Amino acid sequence: MDPQKITWGAECKVGDIVASNYLRFRAGQNGLGIAIQLIATRTPGAPVLDAAGHFIGFISEFDILKALQAGKDLHKLKAEDLMVTDRQAITASTTIGEAVTLMEQHRFLNLPVERDGVVIGCVTRHDLLRAWVGIGLGLELEGHP
Repeated sequence: MDPQKITWGAECKVGDIVASNYLRFRAGQNGLGIAIQLIATRTPGAPVLDAAGHFIGFISEFDILKALQAGKDLHKLKAEDLMVTDRQAITASTTIGEAVTLMEQHRFLNLPVERDGVVIGCVTRHDLLRAWVGIGLGLELEGHP
């Protein structure tokens, strides 16, 4: 990617920014393991993927807390038991402005990003703010910073 050709601000594409959330969960993954990963990475949530890498749901810290509050045993739960399916993914061609609007409307802390139907990462509000002001541009979302 040519950094000279990247725009910044609201029209910057999500696929042009460096994302900070690379955590992903797999269908069938153990609930306690998911909770531990969220805690260890200090990540508020992450997408759940099927075997082909397609987005099937999202698990947040709040989803784990709700399960615990309901008296459920995380040892016995799988990702599918914890995830919500009403979350949305965006594409790498989504603009930062569009992503911000979606996050604000739905009170999302982060959004899964898809390219060719496969999740390549997750952008946070922090990532969008950095990119909007011109910090963290020029590297593909798929490449770890």
